[in-house]
Amino acid sequence: MKNLTKIILTSVLVMSIGSSVASADVTKGQKLYLKKLKGACGMNGAKMATKHSQMEWEMVKDNLAQEIKNICPNASDRSLKEKYVPHYFDFFYEYANDSGNVPSC
Repeated sequence: MKNLTKIILTSVLVMSIGSSVASADVTKGQKLYLKKLKGACGMNGAKMATKHSQMEWEMVKDNLAQEIKNICPNASDRSLKEKYVPHYFDFFYEYANDSGNVPSC
């Protein structure tokens, strides 16, 4: 019985660590913006992030790729891949116009 409990607890621990690693990241979003969108948008990340407040970014979260396309019509579909969008969101949310934070890009 002790072995079964140890196996279950270990499994839960491994799964919780694995799921946190797979989450989006502000720094990765900033790097992706600089690499993939800065040229197409014609503005730095700080200006892009301040296009909306945190609440407004939350409201467009489900359609973030379309919102980026509205703000940056020259953005390619390759730069708006589904795997990039959560990172973009975290970056824009962190540096929104009402957050008080300023990115270094």
